[in-house]
Amino acid sequence: MTHVATEADTGLAFHPMEQFVVKPLFGDGPIYWYTPTNATLWMGLTLLAIIALLVFGTRGRAIIPSRVQSIAEMLYGMVHKMVEDVTGKDGLKYFPFVMTLFCFILFANYLGLLPKSFSTTSQIAVTGVLALMVFVGVTVLGFVKNGTHFLGLFWVNSAPLALRPVLAVIELISYFVRPVSHSIRLAGNVMAGHAVIKVFAAFAAIAWIAPLAVLGIVGVYALEVMVCIIQAYVFTILTCVYLKDALHPSH
Repeated sequence: MTHVATEADTGLAFHPMEQFVVKPLFGDGPIYWYTPTNATLWMGLTLLAIIALLVFGTRGRAIIPSRVQSIAEMLYGMVHKMVEDVTGKDGLKYFPFVMTLFCFILFANYLGLLPKSFSTTSQIAVTGVLALMVFVGVTVLGFVKNGTHFLGLFWVNSAPLALRPVLAVIELISYFVRPVSHSIRLAGNVMAGHAVIKVFAAFAAIAWIAPLAVLGIVGVYALEVMVCIIQAYVFTILTCVYLKDALHPSH
């Protein structure tokens, strides 16, 4: 069970990190792997939102697209171009996977900005699974496509021979750190923004500082609107870079 600090424990009247606690949807009992939680609910809503945009929003296939269809086509075109530019034509067969990642992170980020919502991408358990899925998938793909030649990713042929073993160790370490940085970057940025908004909201209850607090909330919220798509873009383009390494491992 996750212990939530109370006012008596800390002396604080507000707890910015309380919004990230995973809670059961029904009752207050322990959480098991099958227990429906607030995280489960909002991940489900994320999937429904993606289906609503990409399936129902484009089912008309109109020559003159509606606003919803235009948004769907814009997202599709942006991710498709990203995959092609970074990985080349060989990587386009993996476009559905990359598009799925981008849409899930983007919609989860934006739904987390709604009042009374739960930000699933603030949970390292969620971003960690996404990062590990990319890491394992790319590594397996690298060996399947290239065999032992995939290990050439760690051997810098352009460097002096004496430095190559040292660089190989550095490359190997940086490779295995990828899922850590990949997941923490997303979760940390989302969590930090939501925590700051909560802090400003608490100060808004104090009369003399309320105007400044409200301005702070508006400013940080506007920043978070940009962070939502930026972090989805960063996670996705890093995935494309890792995919390129798997398809073309030579330096």
